[in-house]
Amino acid sequence: LPNAPDMEIYSMYGVGIPTERAYVYKLAPSAECNIPFQIDTSAEGGQDGSCLKGGVYLVNGDETVPVLSAGYMCAKGWRGKTRFNPSGIKTYIREYDHAPPANLLEGRGTQSGAHVDIMGNFALIEDIIRVAAGATGEDLGGDQVYSDIFKWSEKVKLRL
Repeated sequence: LPNAPDMEIYSMYGVGIPTERAYVYKLAPSAECNIPFQIDTSAEGGQDGSCLKGGVYLVNGDETVPVLSAGYMCAKGWRGKTRFNPSGIKTYIREYDHAPPANLLEGRGTQSGAHVDIMGNFALIEDIIRVAAGATGEDLGGDQVYSDIFKWSEKVKLRL
C-alpha cells in the first residue's frame, strides 16, 4: 500500500450465501473431451451440517467469492502496520448480510449480498455515498462484520 497514513481502505462485500470453495475430483472416462478429471458428484459430507455437497465444498460468501478471499487483507494482511501496509493505513470491513428479495416486485433485492446484486443493496450504496461525501470509517460505525472473518484470518499463516 502507498505511504498515505491519512487514507482509509474499505472491504465491502456480501455474506450469508453458500459459495463454492473447492471440489472433489475423480478420473473421467477418456471419451469426454480429453479432460482427465471431473467433479465427483457422488461425494457427500455425511452429516446434515457438512459443507461438502455433490462434490463441491461450500463456505460462507457472496455466491461467487468466499468471505476469506474477500476480507482477509482488510482483516489481517493490511490491518495495523504490516509489511503490506507500512504506514498503517486504517482498514475497515463492511459486510452486508444477504437477505433475498421479499417478492418479485423487489427485483434482485435491496438487501442482497449476492456478488453482482449487491450493487443494488441500499446499505452499501449509503456507505459509499457517505464515504464519497467525506465520512470516515469511524463515522460509519467502524467494522460491520457478520462472519467469522477475524477468527478465520488468524488461522492463515503469513509473515506480516
